[in-house]
Amino acid sequence: MPFWALSYVFGRNDQYWYRLENHFGRYNLVHTVVKDPEKLPQQLLADEKITRLNGEEVVVATTVGSDCVLGASVALGADTPQLTEAYQRFKDEALQLNPDYKPETVNTDGWGATQKAWLSLFPLIVLIECFLHAFIKIRSRAKHLKDTFHLLSQKVWEVYHAVDAASFRVQANQLLTWAENNTASYVLEAVQKLYSKVDRFVLAYDHPLAHRTSNMLDRHMNLMARWLDSARFFHGHWSSAERSIRAWALLHNFGPYCPRTKADVSYSSPAHKLNGFVYHDNWLHNLMISTSMSGIRR
Repeated sequence: MPFWALSYVFGRNDQYWYRLENHFGRYNLVHTVVKDPEKLPQQLLADEKITRLNGEEVVVATTVGSDCVLGASVALGADTPQLTEAYQRFKDEALQLNPDYKPETVNTDGWGATQKAWLSLFPLIVLIECFLHAFIKIRSRAKHLKDTFHLLSQKVWEVYHAVDAASFRVQANQLLTWAENNTASYVLEAVQKLYSKVDRFVLAYDHPLAHRTSNMLDRHMNLMARWLDSARFFHGHWSSAERSIRAWALLHNFGPYCPRTKADVSYSSPAHKLNGFVYHDNWLHNLMISTSMSGIRR
């Protein structure tokens, strides 16, 4: 809901409601959402959302785990040093909650700077490359082929559903052979690129709980994109943009599910789903209680 609509219904002015929302970004995001150190997720997903700050391109480094947004920080560039600094905030808050925290895996796309940033922050973490991104690249190049694309997409997902690493390698090789005989040019190039990453994809079989695609993260980032578009992106100083995106993450994590979703049957919000309990049946009261002492347990 835009701030002008809140002003129209409840009075005050747009800046009042903006400052009220922006204030939530001052709280410790990880501590506010995760109430038990043992609940810190071992399987993470990370990606960057391209957006704008005062008309200049920036990215929101986003970390998702256990279906909650646990990290959101504005980086002024998408190179390794700036992404490392942006993702560092999630690491710092997670280590405050659990000093021994060492996530097992993180699902990323193929952007090298993202992968290097995570390896520098958690040297022992296993990088699981997103299979969905490989398929999307093939789809964008081959969907005009109609029946051929239909067969190709079936074969790609048969590779994904292979029962073990050995079967994955065999089916990936069969996919490449089929593509060489039935496609050409940039479509074949996309299949070859998928095949070149087989060694990265099969790592997931050693970590059965790891996220093999970015679906969980994409669901949250789609809503983030809608929020950014409605707000006409970021304006003002970097620090206000940082607080705004963190405030969105908190409100998103504690906001109630749509009554039509299956998750609403058992849980009222993503934070409820992660923690298994709520302090209060009213979602806003639950959020306010969770942010007491800035969200940090003492």
